[in-house]
Amino acid sequence: MKMQNRTNGERRTANILSVRLLTAFCCCLMLLLTACAELEKSKSEPFYAETAPPPRKEFRWSNGKTPKSFDPARAAAPPETDLVRAVFEGLTDTNPKTLETVPAIALNWTPTNDNKVWTFKLRPDAKWSNGEQVTAKNFVSSWMRLKEMGDKVSHYKLLNNIVGMQSVKSKTIPPKESENLDLFSKQPLNQDISKLLQKQNSNTNTAVKPEDKLGISPKQIDSEKKNPAGEKIKDEDKVVEKKETKLKQELGVEAIDDYTLKVSLVNSDKDFPALAANPIFRPIYGDGKEFEDGVLNADIVTNGAFRIFSIGQDGITLDRAEYYWNSSQIELERVRFVPSENAEKALEAYRVGEVDAVTNVDFEPLALKLLTPFNDFERTTHSALNFYEFNKLNIPFQDRRVREALAISIERERLTEDDMDGASRPAYKFLPFNDDSTLKLSQNTEKAKNLLTAAGFPDGENFPPVKLFINRNNVQQRIARSVAKMWKDNLNIETEITVKDSGELDAVKNTGDFDLIRRGVVLPTTDETANMLAIFSPDPVPLENGTTVGKVKPKDISPIEKSKTDAKSLEQTDSNSQSRTAPLEDENLAVIAPDTIESGDAILTEADAIYQLPAIPLYFPTSYSLVKPYILGFEINNLDASSLKDVKIDVNWHLKTSKNLS
Repeated sequence: MKMQNRTNGERRTANILSVRLLTAFCCCLMLLLTACAELEKSKSEPFYAETAPPPRKEFRWSNGKTPKSFDPARAAAPPETDLVRAVFEGLTDTNPKTLETVPAIALNWTPTNDNKVWTFKLRPDAKWSNGEQVTAKNFVSSWMRLKEMGDKVSHYKLLNNIVGMQSVKSKTIPPKESENLDLFSKQPLNQDISKLLQKQNSNTNTAVKPEDKLGISPKQIDSEKKNPAGEKIKDEDKVVEKKETKLKQELGVEAIDDYTLKVSLVNSDKDFPALAANPIFRPIYGDGKEFEDGVLNADIVTNGAFRIFSIGQDGITLDRAEYYWNSSQIELERVRFVPSENAEKALEAYRVGEVDAVTNVDFEPLALKLLTPFNDFERTTHSALNFYEFNKLNIPFQDRRVREALAISIERERLTEDDMDGASRPAYKFLPFNDDSTLKLSQNTEKAKNLLTAAGFPDGENFPPVKLFINRNNVQQRIARSVAKMWKDNLNIETEITVKDSGELDAVKNTGDFDLIRRGVVLPTTDETANMLAIFSPDPVPLENGTTVGKVKPKDISPIEKSKTDAKSLEQTDSNSQSRTAPLEDENLAVIAPDTIESGDAILTEADAIYQLPAIPLYFPTSYSLVKPYILGFEINNLDASSLKDVKIDVNWHLKTSKNLS
């Protein structure tokens, strides 16, 4: 009996413990579900900062620090390019969503059959902010100014395909004029000055008269000639006038009449209207003297959809332009450029509702991870290329198979994800504007090995160490070490990495004492020809002994012969045919003397760049933006070319959101 009672007691105790355990389990489960619900609620927030729209049609834009200049010629990047696009208008513009070229001051345009001469018809209702007409002569005088400014223009290389805009023929470039490896190269003195220097050097014992500088004979100078006011015209004034006339004759830009502009090019360019949309081609009113003192002037005359209203410590304010030809279609009444010293301050201003959009910022990796899930955050591939350029005068890099093997043995995804924390996109080609699968340098280790074997280096045997030069930058050093490891692991090739400061890297570039050198270039246009000329200029390469030879260029070869060569090369590579005892030079390449370099030597298409492979594309940087959900029509694109013309503000947005949430 006692045994039975004890058993019943134990059972009651066990039941009590079970109930308590079950209760505890249920409590834990409820807590877990509550926590999960809180996490889901946090994840469900669609926007980083949800604030009400401004009370008026005013767009508040944080796009970096205060612009340094309003001059279109000096607009290299945001914030300057953003402001120039707002207050100045050119022949054409870029659709910010599709990147297609659209009419602006030019109503339409017509090329010749060879795409070397373009005629633009200007709209007669285009006006400056002072009410005067915008004419073809405004474009001629503005583009003449670009030529005279030379390398003071932000992206002078974009001008080089216009007849008469070339700063100098392809002759030896002094070390001090060497290329800036991160942006566009600086240009030497213009043709007129270089000719003058040559003449001075050849006549060291004879004083050079002002008229001799321009090739004017004494008979052409009438010292008694007077201007319409009856004042005597000074000799130096006539020299300047003669120089202007000569520049107009040499420049391939002509005003046929007030509303017809003709532009002549050196090389055929089917995309020239796209190039004309770049800010540097936008005309200015007058001679540009108001831009020379470096002081921001709110009173400048402009011709864009907006005009400058005020400049203050709190930023730059624009108002809708009264005389703009399409003013009735511009919805924004006011734009405020709100300067921010850094990304943190810009982010805080956006969070509390002081600005409606943030661009041109460099967020830290932790901030990027925080912002990525939100709908008002956007990451965009930027139109700038980082790449390794070959010295094709060095053996074995004269052989295209070697260059391709090195290019396709690189795992670009690992570079961008591991070495750059996802802050860039892999560059399988040279331009970021299309996804043409036929123009890709995807990783293919097996093909790379076969190419190297066909070039005479099976398993990397007897391949000399690659001399790779990079700039002194932590990210670039990590990338270089990763690339070197890939070449070692995939091709059994050693790499000697040399780190230099920018100035030292320039000197290395000029001496030619490298196999590969790191370069970076900004591509501020969708014009394929202009971009190729910016990346691969046909400048000669100086050698160690001080002599100069032309760059390697392709011999004339028909498309049929080219396809046969490609097929033959592929057949030899894929069949693992017996390799040569020495590396083979490209059969379709030849070294030329500098005096024979002509415009046709340049690489003008991306297809040509992929075929010749003068460089290895590595990655495209990315840009970031935050845009409030009530802002409509503000498009972020590869070019960082956002337009304000179509921006609208949905003033009722917060009401819609409240209804949806309820």
